[in-house]
Amino acid sequence: MNKIDSSVGTLAACERLSLSTNMIDKMFPLSGMSSLKILSLGRNNIKKIEKLDDVAGTLEQLWMSYNTISSLDGVLPLTNLRVLYMSQNSIKDWGEIEKLAALPALEEVLLVGNPIYEGLDAEAAMLQVIKRLPDLKKVDGQMVTDGMRKAAEEV
Repeated sequence: MNKIDSSVGTLAACERLSLSTNMIDKMFPLSGMSSLKILSLGRNNIKKIEKLDDVAGTLEQLWMSYNTISSLDGVLPLTNLRVLYMSQNSIKDWGEIEKLAALPALEEVLLVGNPIYEGLDAEAAMLQVIKRLPDLKKVDGQMVTDGMRKAAEEV
């Protein structure tokens, strides 16, 4: 199959959909996928997160690493999103990370390999994320401690 069409929507009971490494360049509507909790679209050619409205209430994990995404606007409708993997993308502006504060359930992000981290070591990058999103439990694979939150306030 080289094209994904609306028949994917017939998978009403599907909780996990993995379409990684498929050279997908555009996201597609997921209408009918009323049980979807985990969507994996890593290692594709996706430039924009979009068309997730149909799963906004159920999606808990979005795996989008190794694409060319520069904006996080498309995740904002995902009110139950807990995990967002966005490593190795094209996020250049800390304002994009600040948008994630609007996601009430977000606990974990992975952002390594984005241009916003250029010139920062791993710890400094994590503190910048925690400063903007202090309620996170895990950043770039590390558990967030109270000490890290305190250090982030001083950055």
